[in-house]
Amino acid sequence: MKSLRFISAEAFVSNAEFARKSLGCVAHNLFPLLFKASYLLEQGEVIHDLVENWPLVDFNMGKLLGTTVDYQEDLSHRTCLVCLESCLTGLRDYVLNHPSPYVKRLKVVDLTGIKDVEVQFCECKKTMGRWSRTQMLSKLCLELLVYLQQTQCNLGTSEINIDVLIDLFVTERNYELVVQALLKKCYCPLKICCVAFRSDNLALQKFFYIIKLIDPSLLRKLEIVHNVRLEMEHLEILFNSIHFPLLMSLTLPARTFNVRRFTATDERMLTNIGEKMGEMTQLTELSMSFSILTGRIQKLLSPLKTPLKMLDVSNCSLNHADMAYLANSFHANHLEALDLSGHNIPDLYPSVFFKLLSHSSSVLRSLTLEDCNIQDTHVNMLILGLSPCQKLQEFKFLGNPLSSQALKHLFTFLCELPMLKNVEFPVPRDCYPIGITYPIDDASLCRFDHQKYESVAEQLNLILLQANREDVKASTPLFGSYDAAVQETNNELGAYLIKSFKETLEKFTTSLNKIS
Repeated sequence: MKSLRFISAEAFVSNAEFARKSLGCVAHNLFPLLFKASYLLEQGEVIHDLVENWPLVDFNMGKLLGTTVDYQEDLSHRTCLVCLESCLTGLRDYVLNHPSPYVKRLKVVDLTGIKDVEVQFCECKKTMGRWSRTQMLSKLCLELLVYLQQTQCNLGTSEINIDVLIDLFVTERNYELVVQALLKKCYCPLKICCVAFRSDNLALQKFFYIIKLIDPSLLRKLEIVHNVRLEMEHLEILFNSIHFPLLMSLTLPARTFNVRRFTATDERMLTNIGEKMGEMTQLTELSMSFSILTGRIQKLLSPLKTPLKMLDVSNCSLNHADMAYLANSFHANHLEALDLSGHNIPDLYPSVFFKLLSHSSSVLRSLTLEDCNIQDTHVNMLILGLSPCQKLQEFKFLGNPLSSQALKHLFTFLCELPMLKNVEFPVPRDCYPIGITYPIDDASLCRFDHQKYESVAEQLNLILLQANREDVKASTPLFGSYDAAVQETNNELGAYLIKSFKETLEKFTTSLNKIS
């Protein structure tokens, strides 16, 4: 529902030429209203001029585009290229073109509230993702410095200091640009302040260099994801050399830990890493997927002084002792998101898993159990375990060998979870050829009866519809959930993988030649 004020704001900004000429007569407290209306209508020129003449102390994208009294719809998930480019160039021109430094009140620009999602509703259908925002802000900061040096800016302009809070995303392709912007940060009126940092496809040496440049004392979220070869010894060096007092969320790359080849030195190293994590008193989210942590979860997590709200230990080869520790730890009662994918839960530790589920049931919002060997005979037990989870919003269980009939039974129960919004379910086992083995390899993943699957999916959605649960989205993303960062940099990621494969092949060939 739009208020009369918002409808009036839309009418005002819809005529871009008139709006831009009239901004000087607009009351300062109306700028946020006009900004959201301009963003909704994708009026790039008006957005630029609003930001260029911003009269307030702060500019917070999340608050400006989020739910407001005048218009409840949240626009923060619209990463519209036209709108975001206009915002950033408007910010640059705020520094350059304002008539008097004495009326420049802007001190903080917060770009962290922008959400990257799969489906965009903007008319231009072009997005500016996290990587592109990192690239453009870095480029504008450097251009601004060059311009100010060439024009020998006046004292007023040189005294402008605006903190720009942003979630940086750095890969090999934009590394040099971002590094230059960070190195010259102290000279630029726009101060890049990194609140969250993601690194993909980056040499370890470059990662260690840039992580020191971003001011780790401000960092709340650190994601080291694809193709950063960080192993346990490197993680210990990182934690010993850099302090992260505000870090709330930590994602480590695959194979950071591998306890199968542990020595006494490795054990001491793991203990030290656990103690260093214990010093991060704000840490509540931890992802360590695809590491081998058999029997070591307690050593790693017990030093933590703050209970975890999110834990991803998918494909970490946990044993019964690990699961027992999780079920009985103080983390269990606070877990809002849990990923235990890749573990044979029904066969290895069904009782302690359900104990863990019971302890977290009052707060659990997201549960992921992909490739966990959940079969038809386990569905009733699963329903019993999920019944107390009345706050569950998301349930993902791809890759489990469940029949169409079992899925229908499970969906009938899922309709009873009042807050459920998203379900990711597997292709039914009876859609695959007889004799298919689980987990299904990538080559066989798409070799199922698509017509039969569509029929089953339609029946499952009908179950939701008949229960008046149209609010629940049910889908089968065969190759995993949408990752905005991977989607934006998939070309670079693919090129990196090809390069790595080529290097491995060359090393193998060289070794063979030496033997012969």
